Amino acid sequence: MNKYVLSVLVRNHSGVLRRVSGLFARRGYNIESLTVGVTENAKLSRMTVVVCGDEYIVDQITKQVSKLVEVIKVEILKQEKSVYRELLLVKVKTTKDTRAEILEISNIFRSHVVDVSAGSLVLEATGDANKLTAFLRMLEPFTILEIVRTGLAALQRGETVFSEEERSEDNA
Repeated sequence: MNKYVLSVLVRNHSGVLRRVSGLFARRGYNIESLTVGVTENAKLSRMTVVVCGDEYIVDQITKQVSKLVEVIKVEILKQEKSVYRELLLVKVKTTKDTRAEILEISNIFRSHVVDVSAGSLVLEATGDANKLTAFLRMLEPFTILEIVRTGLAALQRGETVFSEEERSEDNA
């Protein structure tokens, strides 16, 4: 099965997340990752949904989601034509002896220290899933205390945007 990334532009109404995710659940489709946030237009939100399946399943999902009243548009974002990013926060156990080595690994992966205590560091990293997984593997020997990942956020590369007529529909 392949992974597909769906970008779903929705009206920013109460309950829209429940209706979209509920549709997936009722149809027996598993959501691997779901990220939602308001867009440049406060009346609209964008959902980035990662699902596994074949072309037929993804086509069915796209058609079903498109039928929901709050949904303005659904697009499948192809990896070669899109930018994919995740945010990772990881808390790592540290000692005086390991802190410098952890900071060196952090620099290699261009992560940032967002919290420091006597016995731990919280690091923030962004990138694609492979980069974040490699970062975590490098930190494993130091005892990872906690991890949280945001899920995928994605946009098409270049000047391509949701069409102006669909976007201007909610500006009125």
